[in-house]
Amino acid sequence: MEQPFTHSGTRDPAPSPREQENAALARQAAAAGIVLLKNRGVLPLNPGAPVALFGARAGRTVKGGTGSGDVNNRASVSIWQGLKEAGVPLTSEDWLADCEARYTRAQEDWRAQVLAAAKQVDNPFDAYAARPFALPEGRTIRPQDLKGAKAALYVISRIAGEGKDRRLEPGDYYLSDAERADLQTLDESGLPVVLLLNAGGPVELTGLLDGMQHLDAILQLSQLGQQGGQAVADVLLGRAVPEGKLTATWARRYDDIPCARAFGSLNGDVSQDTYRDGVYVGYRYFDSFGVRPLFAFGFGLSYTTFALRAAGLDVQPGHLAVQVEVANTGARFAGREVAQVYLSAPQGELPRERRRLAGFAKTRRLAPGETQTLTLEIPQKQLAAFHPEQNAWVVDAGLYGVWVGNSSDALRLCALLEVDAAVTLERTHPICPPQHPIGELGAAPGAQDREADQWRQKVEYDLPVYKFVPVAPAAPAPAAPLLAEGDLDSLVPLLYGNITAGASALGSAGIRVPGSAGETSEALEASRQIPSLIMADGPAGLRLHQCYQADRATGEVYGAGVLGSLENGFLEAPPRHESADTYYQFCTAFPVGTALAQSWDPDLLAQVGRAVSREMDEFHVDLWLAPGMNIQRNPLCGRNFEYYSEDPLLTGTLVAAITAGVQESGRHEVTLKYFACNNQEDNRMAVDARVSERALREIYLRRFEIAVKAAAPAAVMSAYNCINGVHAANSRDLCTVVLRQEWGFAGLVMSDWNTTVPQDGSTPWRCAWAGNDVIMPGNPHDDADIRAALADGRLPETAARQSAARLIALASALRGG
Repeated sequence: MEQPFTHSGTRDPAPSPREQENAALARQAAAAGIVLLKNRGVLPLNPGAPVALFGARAGRTVKGGTGSGDVNNRASVSIWQGLKEAGVPLTSEDWLADCEARYTRAQEDWRAQVLAAAKQVDNPFDAYAARPFALPEGRTIRPQDLKGAKAALYVISRIAGEGKDRRLEPGDYYLSDAERADLQTLDESGLPVVLLLNAGGPVELTGLLDGMQHLDAILQLSQLGQQGGQAVADVLLGRAVPEGKLTATWARRYDDIPCARAFGSLNGDVSQDTYRDGVYVGYRYFDSFGVRPLFAFGFGLSYTTFALRAAGLDVQPGHLAVQVEVANTGARFAGREVAQVYLSAPQGELPRERRRLAGFAKTRRLAPGETQTLTLEIPQKQLAAFHPEQNAWVVDAGLYGVWVGNSSDALRLCALLEVDAAVTLERTHPICPPQHPIGELGAAPGAQDREADQWRQKVEYDLPVYKFVPVAPAAPAPAAPLLAEGDLDSLVPLLYGNITAGASALGSAGIRVPGSAGETSEALEASRQIPSLIMADGPAGLRLHQCYQADRATGEVYGAGVLGSLENGFLEAPPRHESADTYYQFCTAFPVGTALAQSWDPDLLAQVGRAVSREMDEFHVDLWLAPGMNIQRNPLCGRNFEYYSEDPLLTGTLVAAITAGVQESGRHEVTLKYFACNNQEDNRMAVDARVSERALREIYLRRFEIAVKAAAPAAVMSAYNCINGVHAANSRDLCTVVLRQEWGFAGLVMSDWNTTVPQDGSTPWRCAWAGNDVIMPGNPHDDADIRAALADGRLPETAARQSAARLIALASALRGG
């Protein structure tokens, strides 16, 4: 039986042992996710040598994105602070102090603008999302700022978030005029320049690389969470050796990206986005169509060097594993490397990408001269393509190449697999039929010649050829339907969350844990002991209020509005009450999803998952609304920082690892999101993703499939957007046919927040009909709409009882109700 609820948090404001331990893990994870993109010997820095540090947010380093992906942690360490703590002499203290003053003034002005705009709209979050904070530029760099410096560090920061996509403008995707002027000044000084990219996604750098003489090093930091400044100092000084790898391709120019000008607002139409790129997303496009990237998928340097070679293949019916020997060939530094295996497929009537990632593994820390042999298990489905005309995943007959390397453009063909006859691995159901022509890209030029090229390489390099026999696995058993018992009228409130009068759709829908995102219904707590479940946002940690007050006599919690739940409470401080006690909820801001993924380290992500679970335990949170796992299809998506990668296998594997970590205790669960094609933030409630079934299954659903089958998550969150004209929360094809019937998912499906708004939103009763069990956080009209549909037969009683039963089962499992 569930224990009586107590207030979340602690009355002691001092840092707890849990905070300190998780801060150390956050620092470790941040360092592991930093990617060294260029180094001409300037790094690591001499710890005692003075350096000059510049950049608009060198002193206010961006820890993560805005909106629900933020974390209201105790404090964050900037790059400026991290270097000072490490004892690095800085020649630019005056410049940094002036920049801090400019930042403070600009931030106060911004707060006034947001608060004024919030009074004019129903949802204050809309005023916040529409007015992202514009970073003030620092003053001109002067010669005295550089006096005595041995190197110059320049930080380029970008921030984005929920509700608004990035812009193809200076100061966002492009460098601002001030940034270019600063970098020109630094280049003219003759000092080695180290560029630190504090952005959740790419910034176009081609002009810099072509024009600067002294740009000697580039580090892609992403957004590293609360200990980011310390992690940057660790890497700059060689206390941690870079080991991160890119999880998305960086184009030389934006227009090199497929369908670049059709994304979002660029074509003037945010109502729909046609996925003409099909399966050619990210490196699959660049590699297949011969477009040279600036930095390739999977790329990342180290302070040491590595040699990789294929050491053998284990090929059996239905089983494939590749052994890769990795040697540290450097002389000074120990380090870690990521071995990557890609497969190329025969080109038949179905166009195939040139290569796709098929497996990866990370070494332990190898000393100079040390070697390790890794075994990379290759799922046989990585050979398969989805054939729409057959409604099936098929391993086609023909020749498959096995490529080994450490990035998508640094691969060597090491073996060939020959499949004598096509094998159907899985039968599927037709889903999400397009309502409009897609006009996908066809086969890449020269695709038909690749198999012959591989045979020529086989002869030239005497490559081994293995016969591979695919084996169709047993299909997952469809989730057994459950039916909730009892009076149907009493079950209806379980189909939506606790509706809080006047609550925003973000940040203040939770009642029992202040700042939590929301709760499932408490309507049956007293009569049937079915507890409500408490949910907190992610995916960089739990997003709760830093502190709140509760009346000493009654225990009543004094709430705060949505603005009080953002920006660590900067926008709106909650009112103080003399007769109340203050409770503190300091959560850990871990690196954002992209930064975690850049570690390519499932074991590390499992550790982060366990740390999040510990905080969930402390703050009475049942469901973490994370991980975010949409595909990074276009670098302008405002929420890419929450997502892991452009590749389904990498995303699914890493998400499965962090999911396993969170769920290890059995007391807490994750919510995979957003299912599916949530790749545009502008007009996110109504945009129609028009996509072929093949691209949908191979790219946008595949990562969910991997995580669902490997880690058995408790919940999935449907997306806001439409897919081929149907809202994801109203799509029976997604919520029932794919998830439950094909993949065997037995958990709960919930909506994204406020999905049933009257304008452009999904239809309440159709959520339950589709298998979207719970509408969160619940709107006042949801109840009447569901009851009317039950009364006239549009919503079958069995569908409502099944949704209610899934919620009851999860509540019982987590809270013993």
